[in-house]
Amino acid sequence: MSSRTVNIADVQTLFKRHFSYTPTHLVRAPGRLELLGNHTDYNEGLVMSLAVNKYINVACSPRTDGKVELVSSSFPNPEKFWISEFKKNPAAPWADYVKGVLDQLRKRGVNFSGFNAAVHGDIPMGAGMSSSAALEVATALAVRQLFPFGLGETGATVPPKRGRSHELPPLRVVEKMRFAKLCQAAENQFVGVQSGLLDQISSLFGKAWHVMSIDFRFLTVEHAPMIGEAVIVCNSGVKHELVGGEYNELRQNCESAARKLGAKSLRSVEPKLLAANKSRLTQREFECAHHVVGEIQRVVFAERALRDDDHRQFGQFMFQSHESSRDFLKNSTRELDFGDAHVGDRSPGRRDEHRRIHLVHITEERDGPGAGGPPSELPARVAEWGPAVEPSVGYRVDTTRYGVAGTGPDPDDLIARIRESVRRYELAQRPADRDGDLARVRGKGECGGEHHQARCDGDLTASAHYERRQVGE
Repeated sequence: MSSRTVNIADVQTLFKRHFSYTPTHLVRAPGRLELLGNHTDYNEGLVMSLAVNKYINVACSPRTDGKVELVSSSFPNPEKFWISEFKKNPAAPWADYVKGVLDQLRKRGVNFSGFNAAVHGDIPMGAGMSSSAALEVATALAVRQLFPFGLGETGATVPPKRGRSHELPPLRVVEKMRFAKLCQAAENQFVGVQSGLLDQISSLFGKAWHVMSIDFRFLTVEHAPMIGEAVIVCNSGVKHELVGGEYNELRQNCESAARKLGAKSLRSVEPKLLAANKSRLTQREFECAHHVVGEIQRVVFAERALRDDDHRQFGQFMFQSHESSRDFLKNSTRELDFGDAHVGDRSPGRRDEHRRIHLVHITEERDGPGAGGPPSELPARVAEWGPAVEPSVGYRVDTTRYGVAGTGPDPDDLIARIRESVRRYELAQRPADRDGDLARVRGKGECGGEHHQARCDGDLTASAHYERRQVGE
């Protein structure tokens, strides 16, 4: 059974258990990983990201009394409120992301009534994979399914018509960008995080086996193929909190630096101009600007490396991004520095606040540890490990015993453990179709393996599913 099927069953079960009937609609939105372009989105810069096969799933049904009732598998306190008044509830802060989206829809003239919704996801919370943005996108899609609406540049437009099977047409590219802006506004204005558009765009525009190249000055998205690589996410176990103020502070320093340099944004600042005007900035402003200006250049060069199929050089730019984030943004942690020292020198990757991302080359080697080839040649899977990863979900390598202090693990031993974990999982999942699985991994239309992988899935864009069931059935 695929992870998608499991998640749909789980969110349906949660809905039935809480509301005592079957939901009429199911929607989902994926999380994302940022490969390059750390903190460049709100500076009108360039970012390379990908959507992952980790989702926020929402099961929902309309109600007629003007109330919204929410329940989540990740939080103990449900939330209930009138659609005429959206207020924060300290007992259920997770619901702020839903309320923020509803507030923005109302401001744009979208008509909707009350509804019941159950939320279940497998995006690790606090791991920097944008579970909050996925919840925002899933909320907007859920409302679209329940109360169909169109979204123009200035507000609501003529609602789309359902097809013969009661399905709504997929969002057009221009509509996806409008949905992304709406969700960003919800996070900026209601939740209070001055985030950019990266997370929402990545959730809405993801494509199988492709990296998204996003230009935040012109708001364009291009897809570049990246077949032959796996992504390994190393969760540091350190909680990722945007609301705490660090994110807003970084943004304020970047915007202040741009103003002092006479630029609309740091996108317009060249390295030579920044160096020549260092004295005009505070030390912190210069550090933030130095990272952003260099990061935008790294994205340009990395896009060229990807076009040339030079994935090793691409990985080197990821290394440089780590070092810049650590030394100038100063947003690393001891746990990430530990992982960098003991694993980072063996596989290209980058850190992003609270987890480390490794780019790993795929080969046909399937014999587990001890086989030939460099240590980076792992099968086409993505492993997540660290104290924040639940052992019951998918496969992982338990490295929590290594801790942060001491001499740490032998890198070859750690990589061998990853290979062995991946090999065992593959054999357990598809014992009779190893050759077919490899063929799909190599780009013949379908990704192999279904469970607990942060890879380019076959359907990564946020999606909705309509089920013809009556309320109360």
